[in-house]
Amino acid sequence: MALPHPETYLTGCWEERNWRNVPGPFYGAETDNCWSGRMAAPDHVLYDDMTGQEFVYRQPRNAVEVDRLLFAAWTDPLSGYGWDGDQHWTADLVRSWWHERSRLREWATSLHTAWSANSDEIYQELSAGLNDLLAYLDGELETDLRVYLYWLHERRSPDLNEVLPRL
Repeated sequence: MALPHPETYLTGCWEERNWRNVPGPFYGAETDNCWSGRMAAPDHVLYDDMTGQEFVYRQPRNAVEVDRLLFAAWTDPLSGYGWDGDQHWTADLVRSWWHERSRLREWATSLHTAWSANSDEIYQELSAGLNDLLAYLDGELETDLRVYLYWLHERRSPDLNEVLPRL
């Protein structure tokens, strides 16, 4: 299925973005609360527990992942996803986000405890998603953010032998 041009549905407002979004071009802002984003992009989307709104916990790294995230955004009836993060994130903001990631970890850990105790299938799936987020925070996220810092400075992806900026 061919999606319309992203400008027609990626209309989220940077100022309204969910604080749980990881730095990168895509983010969830004032999205719906139908819990549908994970159906399209389970490796990228989670829901907050206050409003049920969607946020991007892992930025896509290849065309297939971008397509999945775009489909999740397209299915959002409020068009609350944004794709202009590169215009707003700076190296200082990314580093600040990284140094304050404990807030996200505490939130995810607490919610995982609550949701994993619920036997309903949807909460079990969401709990698994929170496990993915926590593993990502402890694993590949640091390198992904260093690559993103490189992108913000150079406006290109680094070659394999290039030194990445520090967080």
